[in-house]
Parts: sequence; structure tokens; C-alpha cells
Amino acid sequence: MARSPRITIPTLPHHIVQRGNNRQAVFFDDDDYRFYLECLRQAKENCSCRIYAYALMTNHVHVLAEPTRERDLGRFMQSVGRRYVRCINAKYRRSGTLWEGRFKSAVVSRDEYLIVCSRYIEWNPVRAGIVTHPRDYPWTSYLHRALGRADALLDEDPWYTGLGSSPMERQRAYEEWVETHIRDGEWDQIRTATQRGRVIAREEFQKQVEARVGRRLVGETRGRRKKKQPGTRENVL
Repeated sequence: MARSPRITIPTLPHHIVQRGNNRQAVFFDDDDYRFYLECLRQAKENCSCRIYAYALMTNHVHVLAEPTRERDLGRFMQSVGRRYVRCINAKYRRSGTLWEGRFKSAVVSRDEYLIVCSRYIEWNPVRAGIVTHPRDYPWTSYLHRALGRADALLDEDPWYTGLGSSPMERQRAYEEWVETHIRDGEWDQIRTATQRGRVIAREEFQKQVEARVGRRLVGETRGRRKKKQPGTRENVL
């Protein structure tokens, strides 16, 4: 069955996920994480993309990026992936790809879903059971957005900027907001939309995108929740 064309809309954020091949590790020491962030920085400059949030996990990555032109998103991820793989293959004397097929992505609306998606990304280490709070994980954008750690990779998204009139106010408001109650089905909606290449937004906005791309999208992000077997932990995307 042919793959559906990727939905890419310029000047809108996109939640991107890329996994290691066969879910194997893609980072092996701290220098690998640092180099991947440098790859993101260079690709951002070369491909005219903005970056609002990220999380680098052991065997996959999350990036919330906004392309200027439709082709920029693919160019951005190709640039990151190729530069990083070349370095890792040389460093560890290996060959072949690190990545599992093409990356997955979903369009994100510029309303509260933008900050909801950021929280989803930055809480990934908590959902995976690596840490108990995102402040304890060094490889996400949370440390900048909530705690003020310098991070030249990031751009301030419009929703985050509206949280306060100064960096300190925005950090405090964001730190408090991410602790608030997460709506039922919020994480499932983001996960499913990203897996299926759909839209993370209210239904009205989804319909606008549907009309623009000429494909049915509304109702395609829910799916049926798989039963969780006793004694197993839910997979994290």
C-alpha cells in the first residue's frame, strides 16, 4: 500500500518524531546528545526552520519545528539525520543507517495546542520512567522554558511569549502550567496524530487543513486504545 503524502504546512509548527532502527539506541554518551543538538542548530539555519521544543531520548527524538516553506521540513530532518549518522558511524566504527524509515510528523495549530504539544514532548522522559520530573532530564527544552537555562537552539513560540512580559515571568508561568491537570486523552491524541501524520488541533482547525490538502483528517486521530497487559508499561512515543 502506497504511503500517504506527508502533510507539511509552511509557517505552522510540526511535531516530529524519529526513532532508531528497530527501536535501538541512537545516543551512546553525552557527547552524542550534544552533537545532535549541534546538528539541529546547523540544519535550522540552513533550512529556515524555527525550533520551539525538543526531547532527545535514548532511542528516538522529538522536535517541535516550524518550516518557512513546504520542502524545508524534509530538508531539515535529512540534514540532521545524515550529518549525525556520518559522525556516529565514524566514531563507533559502524555502518548503515541509525533511523527507522522516514520520520513521523503532525501539524500543530498555533493556539493552546502548541504549548500542550511542548509539554507532551518535555514530559517524555517522565512517561518513560527515566526521571520523576522533566527538570531532572538534561536533554529537553524544559530547562530553558521553565528554568531559564541558556539554549540558543530555541525560538520563543507565540503562545509561550504570551505567558508573561519578561523571561522570568514566562518561565514561572510555564513551570506552573506544566504541573496542571492533563486532560483525558491528551497524550493519546498527540501520539496518534503524529503516528498517522494528521493534525494536533481542535476539530474546526482540522477541517480547515482537511480542505486545504484535500484529504479526510477529522476523526482520524482517535483510533482504538490498545488494552494494556498486566505488569507492562505503556510504550512511549
